[in-house]
Amino acid sequence: MKNFIKTVLANVIALFIAGLLLPFFLLFIIVIIGSASSSDKDIKIKENSVLTIDFKSKIVEHENESEASMFDLKDDAELKYQDILNAIETAKNDDKIKGISIELDDIDAGITQIDDIRKSQEDFKKSNKFVNAYGNNVSHASYYLGSVADQYFLNAVGGIELKGLSSEVVFLKEFAEKYGININVIRHGNFKAAVEPFLRNEMSPENKEQMTALLNDTWGEISSKIIQSRKLDATEFKTVVDSLYATIPDLSLKYKLADKLVQKSEYEEIIKNKLNVGKDEKLNKVSIRNYAFSQVDTKTNDNKIAVLYASGTIYNGNKYSDIHSERYIQYIKNLAQDDNIKAVVLRVNSPGGSANASDEILYELQQLKQKKPLIISFGDYAASGGYYISMAGDRIFAQNNTITGSIGVFGVIPDAKNLANRNGIYSDVVSTNANSNMISPFSGLSSGTLAIAQRSVVNTYNRFVHFVSKNRNKTAEEVDAVGSGRVWSGKRAKEIGLVDEIGSLNDAVKYAANKANIAEYEAVSYPEKVDKFEQIMGSLRQGNIAESYVKSQISEENYQLFKVFSDQNFKNSIQMAMPYIIRIK
Repeated sequence: MKNFIKTVLANVIALFIAGLLLPFFLLFIIVIIGSASSSDKDIKIKENSVLTIDFKSKIVEHENESEASMFDLKDDAELKYQDILNAIETAKNDDKIKGISIELDDIDAGITQIDDIRKSQEDFKKSNKFVNAYGNNVSHASYYLGSVADQYFLNAVGGIELKGLSSEVVFLKEFAEKYGININVIRHGNFKAAVEPFLRNEMSPENKEQMTALLNDTWGEISSKIIQSRKLDATEFKTVVDSLYATIPDLSLKYKLADKLVQKSEYEEIIKNKLNVGKDEKLNKVSIRNYAFSQVDTKTNDNKIAVLYASGTIYNGNKYSDIHSERYIQYIKNLAQDDNIKAVVLRVNSPGGSANASDEILYELQQLKQKKPLIISFGDYAASGGYYISMAGDRIFAQNNTITGSIGVFGVIPDAKNLANRNGIYSDVVSTNANSNMISPFSGLSSGTLAIAQRSVVNTYNRFVHFVSKNRNKTAEEVDAVGSGRVWSGKRAKEIGLVDEIGSLNDAVKYAANKANIAEYEAVSYPEKVDKFEQIMGSLRQGNIAESYVKSQISEENYQLFKVFSDQNFKNSIQMAMPYIIRIK
């Protein structure tokens, strides 16, 4: 009784202290967020300015897509790529902006985002304004973006990491066996490589085939644009890349990857001379972020085209980040019921995820399509579940480097029976039916579980093929021939009929407006931005603040592996997911 009273008193005191501290904790969060947001002041653009592209912020499709931003209270943590494109387009006709200076060593953005930003700078050059670039130790992706410049300046002791593309897969089969973890895998499709790390010690021939084709397509696009912009010989360029010559400044200069080797202060003097700024005068530089915020358009129009962003992995649930079906379905219903929304563009940037959640979202998009035009725009990837939900669209736009397809299904069910037994842990089961204890971490899978799971995977795959067949006007056999889990570049996807057109998000918006028969319109983004305080409070209400923090600290690939082993809903459900997330570094 004495111990019981102690325990009760300890809990009462703990609750009392928590009750006292919680208001102060919430007040602290409000103050921090308020101070961060108040830093967005009126930005005045001076005459004779140069627009500086340095991308110190992460480039995102939409503000709510990343849980990492919830823990970064700085107001410059992220920058929307559409805001970047709009800013460059505005600067083209802004007399105060005389040119662009790309000052970039690294960039945190997807390949199709870089493609579009690069294209926007090519268009900017048509205004007869200059585009110059400077780098120190320049990443592969940054040089691809910067190579569009009229002149490229490199630090005398810098270098360019121009090395081509590669894909490395880590295999866990023997690791799992060594520590007594049994990975039960169910899949359909020879190319569904998402589960290969649990089954093999090397890539399958099918996976090597698709990855080789995908990398070659992407590298072909990147290298051809660099060669064209820098006016290089293709054979010599291949030698430069194969030999890593670009990492040596003198060789970068010799092979025309750079125009001059200079220090940063010398580069700024070159820009000053272009603008006729005196040696002792200050150069007027405005960052792309500040310029984008200074150009916010306050005009509205009753005719609206909604751009609904589908960014991240598809899950069941109600969280703000990624694509959680409960919350996302409500977004779709709201757009369907809003009479001011004349058409919807679904912007897909997703590797897929839960088959069940994908199916729910597809159904709601099909209902929306009955009321107004639904156009699909693919970003970096629209694979598996991301491609599945797109089957509601009237027309699909992809970009040349979009990772597309992965029409396949899998399930992963790990158990630790052998690990438990090795450490003296055993279990015994009493059941009313043959498979009552379907899945247990201590006794593994029941005899009928694997068979019924395989049947479920096949049924889900057939449903996937059905919707693709219906939307793409193909037979089931034709879909299966380009499906079976295989991924394609957007360029190849257009050739085999998985998409309708190669084009940007802006192209898709224009098509949607034309389909809705409206000439004047306002493009608006959905879901609406959720402030950091609401995100944090939502995570506290749902009890997932710790998981959100874990995701913010590790890569997307590692987070997916974490989910396989830790999330009961994830590991015991059928998945429509792309094998890997590919980034150009």
